[in-house]
Amino acid sequence: MLDILKSIFLGIIEGITEWLPISSTGHLIIADEFIKLNMSEDFMQMFNVVIQLGAILAVVVIYFKQMWPFTLKKEEHYIKKDVFSMWFKVIVAILPAAIIGIPLDDLFEEKFHNYIVVSLALIVYGIAFIVIEKRNKQLKPKVESIGEMTYKTAFLIGCFQALSLIPGTSRSGSTILGAILIGVSRVTAAQFSFYMAVPVMFGASFIKLLKFGLDFTSTEVIILLVGMVTAFLVSVIAIKFLMNYIKKRDFTAFGYYRIVLGVIVLLYFVLK
Repeated sequence: MLDILKSIFLGIIEGITEWLPISSTGHLIIADEFIKLNMSEDFMQMFNVVIQLGAILAVVVIYFKQMWPFTLKKEEHYIKKDVFSMWFKVIVAILPAAIIGIPLDDLFEEKFHNYIVVSLALIVYGIAFIVIEKRNKQLKPKVESIGEMTYKTAFLIGCFQALSLIPGTSRSGSTILGAILIGVSRVTAAQFSFYMAVPVMFGASFIKLLKFGLDFTSTEVIILLVGMVTAFLVSVIAIKFLMNYIKKRDFTAFGYYRIVLGVIVLLYFVLK
């Protein structure tokens, strides 16, 4: 029962931090210092990735109409060309992270999953958010919708997403920050980041499941499902909050949060 409660708490962390630009992986690594499940290290490495499937299902539910490329009208099937175009842009955008991340997954996990890297990434990207948002106050976005995005823009956003392979960076944070930097509006940047997350997270979860194997104990299945369901429910709230928030405000507050959290984490581990 205690492990189930811990799984719920970790699901809450995942559901909030996956979509806000504050690094879900970084928060889960930090949380592991204080909330340790009575599970093997291999299971926890898999859990911290596969729990994201719950979060990604929230995107599918909320944006299903915008993401599904087919519609039924007058008893005939119609194809939404604009949705197909959006998915082609998503494919282009996820290539950089896939090319780098798949072969180097174990290396990144071994070398970078530690408090120093997470803390520095939180601080550096926090400063970047503040600086870029200050710079952009007087600039009008060049791209106001995904339909206006070119494949070149999508690829550049994908290059920024590749930076999120370093924990503490934040997948949503790096893609949104990169998109804003090259002239994409905040709302469009966040929405495209959500769509990019679907194949990225499904792919990452599939790879982790293969590495772990499908020989789960009943306890492991319960712990994983509880975490995923919690992440889904919390993600629905977090996504709606973020989209409403950025219609009126910028990401500066998240930048300050990242800096403060990064400093606290660094001091905690140095002084403990």
